[in-house]
Amino acid sequence: MRMMALQPERTSFGTRDTGGRVAVIAGSGLLPQNVADGLADQGQRPLVVAIEGEAEIGDAPQRYDLLPVAPEDLGKILPVLKRKGVTHLVMAGGVTRRPPLRNLRLGLGLLLQLPRLAAAYARGDDGLLRALVRIVESHGIKVVGAHEVVPELLAPEGVLTRARPTRADEKDIAAGLVAARALGRLDIGQGAVAIGARTVALEDIDGTDGLLQRAKALRGHGRLAGKTRGVLVKCSKPGQELRTDLPAIGPRTVRDAHSAGLAGIAVEAERSFILDCSETVRLANELGLFIVGFERGREG
Repeated sequence: MRMMALQPERTSFGTRDTGGRVAVIAGSGLLPQNVADGLADQGQRPLVVAIEGEAEIGDAPQRYDLLPVAPEDLGKILPVLKRKGVTHLVMAGGVTRRPPLRNLRLGLGLLLQLPRLAAAYARGDDGLLRALVRIVESHGIKVVGAHEVVPELLAPEGVLTRARPTRADEKDIAAGLVAARALGRLDIGQGAVAIGARTVALEDIDGTDGLLQRAKALRGHGRLAGKTRGVLVKCSKPGQELRTDLPAIGPRTVRDAHSAGLAGIAVEAERSFILDCSETVRLANELGLFIVGFERGREG
């Protein structure tokens, strides 16, 4: 695998005339801030709907308007967006807490779609997000992927670090990818950890942080004792709604992977975000980990 530039050329959403205003539903992590800043840099003034208890985005009245909303009140946000002239919506960041459906406070528009929403609530994250996209767009607001706003954050294909995967690491990548694809088909998660050409941990509701904590704990397990290296593999779910919830890594992922004793991280190129890319790569180089973007659509 060859070393690649960190910022390949891509067409961004900001070059289009939206004819209206863009809102960002902000969950956890660095991505919502990156999206809001990207829109501001492109001459937009977005409305950032910050999910309380999740969003880590700071107030910046000179660049965007911030509207904190409790998770239970998200069902009432569509009329607010329409009143504020929003025509396009970006969903960015994670949501670790899904309130029970009975606790949601819904506007009239969503009450009329309660059967569809209830059915979606019983599905995995991608199924629920697909339903939410359909509901939002039925109200005349176009959903746009975060990757269209900040395409420079998408992982390129190739090795991004000084360290490179060995042949043994390639076997771990292949094993982890098979498991991650299978997990994605079940709409459960997007990542897996493989050590010694065997998958040892899968992503679940606790996300990548929880996955790497479990991988770290497994180092003391008898069947893994003496095993070194290992790889975190992340990829989009087969058939995933690409406008929502693409895989992402960042500096914390690198630190946690190193703490778990892994040799590196492999992500699907063009279908995964590398947040704070310069710092992520710098930290990986400092800790001796590799980061590699494998070709889009590759199977293990």
